Amino acid sequence: MMWTVILICFLASLLLTPVVRRIVLKFDITDKPDKRRINVVPIPSLGGVAIFIAFLIGMFLLPIDKTLLWPLVIGASVIALTGILDDILELKARYKLIGQLLAAGIIVFWGGINITFINLPFGGEVYFGYLSIPLTILWIVAITNAINLIDGLDGLAAGVSTIALLTIMGMAFVMGDPLVIMITAVLAASTLGFLPYNFYPAKIFMGDTGALFLGYIIAILSLMGFKNVTFISLIVPVLILGVPIFDTILAIIRRIVHRTPIAMADKSHLHHSLMKLGFTHRQTVILIYAISALFSLFALIFTMSTFWGSFLLILVLLIIVEFFVEVLGLVSQNYRPMMRLLRIERMDREEEQE
Repeated sequence: MMWTVILICFLASLLLTPVVRRIVLKFDITDKPDKRRINVVPIPSLGGVAIFIAFLIGMFLLPIDKTLLWPLVIGASVIALTGILDDILELKARYKLIGQLLAAGIIVFWGGINITFINLPFGGEVYFGYLSIPLTILWIVAITNAINLIDGLDGLAAGVSTIALLTIMGMAFVMGDPLVIMITAVLAASTLGFLPYNFYPAKIFMGDTGALFLGYIIAILSLMGFKNVTFISLIVPVLILGVPIFDTILAIIRRIVHRTPIAMADKSHLHHSLMKLGFTHRQTVILIYAISALFSLFALIFTMSTFWGSFLLILVLLIIVEFFVEVLGLVSQNYRPMMRLLRIERMDREEEQE
């Protein structure tokens, strides 16, 4: 039954995507080239509609309790509609946020998805109480936007999301959580069916419809799989979604440093910075896939480590991230404290002078 549903979702997405593309072209709903986009010719948008429909088909075929099915479907529909309106009308940031908050509220209040407490490493528990709901909504909205922000290259958001989904599914299998396995498998299959049309050179973009929808469901799945766990295990979903989360955090820091509006788009994200180093479009996407897979590997090792092993792992990861942040100039070209400390920057300049 499960494998049949997965195959149906994959084929539905694979067959629906070209249909959506033809309809979108008829109404001229395209991403036209501008100073912040990579594409040099207009590309049809709204490809996320195919992923969304394929996912819905899978949801209604799976034996899922209606108490979760309907909140998930309605919430997903709200976020997808928000994306559709944004792709067509280019909504202002505040209107998109309203849609995201509404979708998050549906799954939290109606679906009962939230983190109520965490177990501390050395004993004891921390209950969030009234903060449980706002913290959960904040997580869902943050991850929703994080996936949206990395959707800047052909196949990037779809590929990174699939890697994250497969990792969540693997961990759910180890933890014996069949519900998370089923939903994750359906979404991964729906995304993979779309990817052949979206990988470089893209024939269609998923648009905000797909990026917001993927981010929303992934955020919920990460909560379903890792709620009410230890403080250390709470870091696992952060690691799995490391690429979009770190890219979003750095984008916020960068805009604060440069005193530009946080909601203003720029061309200094991870994928932009890699392309400035000379990597091709395809090479950049594959490299970020590899980085995303590395984060997922860290997450898997993390779950099997002792407390001090986990602490050391995080420390090493943060040092690696900091190094790449400075080399790529993801905050600012002048932000290089670690390189100055190690005198790497001075060595680079001396080599340039020679």
